[in-house]
Amino acid sequence: MNKEFISEQFLALQAQIVRELEEIDGVGLFSVDRWEREEGGGGRTQTIANGQVLEKGGVAFSAVHGAVSETMKKQLQLDGESFYATGVSIVLHPKHPFVPIIHMNVRYFELNDGTYWFGGGIDLTPHYVDEEAAQKFHQNLKTICDEFNPEFYSKFKPWADDYFYIPHRNETRGIGGIFFDHLDATCGIGKEQIFEFCLKLGQNFPRIYGEQVALGIVQPFNEENSNWQNHRRGRYVEFNLVNDKGTKFGLFSGGRTESILMSLPPLANWTYCLPVKKNSIEAKTLKKLIKGVDWLK
Repeated sequence: MNKEFISEQFLALQAQIVRELEEIDGVGLFSVDRWEREEGGGGRTQTIANGQVLEKGGVAFSAVHGAVSETMKKQLQLDGESFYATGVSIVLHPKHPFVPIIHMNVRYFELNDGTYWFGGGIDLTPHYVDEEAAQKFHQNLKTICDEFNPEFYSKFKPWADDYFYIPHRNETRGIGGIFFDHLDATCGIGKEQIFEFCLKLGQNFPRIYGEQVALGIVQPFNEENSNWQNHRRGRYVEFNLVNDKGTKFGLFSGGRTESILMSLPPLANWTYCLPVKKNSIEAKTLKKLIKGVDWLK
């Protein structure tokens, strides 16, 4: 199983996810933007806007290669002369305030000396935290993890809590999920199994998100809810631009800026010292944006 095969499978995964997300939306269709990277490689970015469910979303595939620059060595602590990176990245921003933002990424990285690793994760960022929806989301992830290694969920869930955290706000970005990086044969399963794990996450992504859509879209909402949605989108922007390592890697490695920043929402608000009513659903959501919550209890 070489890097070209992995890229081919990731490209097919992108096509599956796009097709099934179009079915979930019911109206919107993804456009296709093929691009090439001057330093080596390229990708296919597919985006959707103003759908029935999805206000903005992207499913991006890339396979890039080239020299490890001094900036990459310094910023990303890479030790090698050249690299190959391929993967699929997804961010979806829904129209409905009670349907959550979702992100997923699966990726493969290889250096010229044969060193390799897989990384990725999936996390949910509700504008309003619903415990039933959170439990369903985390149970789906645990079931997939357990199929490959019974220790994965217990390791990857806290990793997500730590990763998807906004230090300057002292809050998590959402309800987390799983996050993993630098997975190789030392993780307890072989290279092909790690790749199968990544594919399984991706193949189940539309079903997992479809469940979240079904739970949230039936809720009535008003202008106040929409304003809160844009306020929470602001937190999403802050994390992606200040804290997200994937964004930094893409920019430092000379990636395509438009594809990297497709994760940003179409609209966001920053209201100075936004007042939150005591015991409101907004206040209850803020209390749940902490690390270490056991959503499966």
